[in-house]
Amino acid sequence: MIEIENIHHVSLSVTDLQRAKHFYGTMLGFKELTRPNFDFPGAWYEIGKQQLHLIALPDSSTLRKSSEINSREGHFAIRVKDYHATLKYLQELGIEINERTNSKSGFAQVFCMDPDLNLIEFSVDKASLLK
Repeated sequence: MIEIENIHHVSLSVTDLQRAKHFYGTMLGFKELTRPNFDFPGAWYEIGKQQLHLIALPDSSTLRKSSEINSREGHFAIRVKDYHATLKYLQELGIEINERTNSKSGFAQVFCMDPDLNLIEFSVDKASLLK
């Protein structure tokens, strides 16, 4: 049996590394980490105790072809401390969102996309909205 500790990182391919770094580092405020000197460009970010690895691949494409935010498609999720502050921040940045405060999952969720159409979910437990 595999004894799991946690997810270490999520890796995404991006077509334009500088555009992706602006989105994740500047707009979302993720802390960039020192990355080993691979023979291909990319960037690593810290997300809590996990990491996000971006791999620049100019001819890459996500599995998604639509710019519609559809939560049923592949995505990664990030727990946030304050749902309303996160929602307001994304809206102030002009990032297109899909808000789901009453999800059957038990989470209040905000979905958005990066410039390469990779889906991101920000969530809290729904019960925290009642406090």
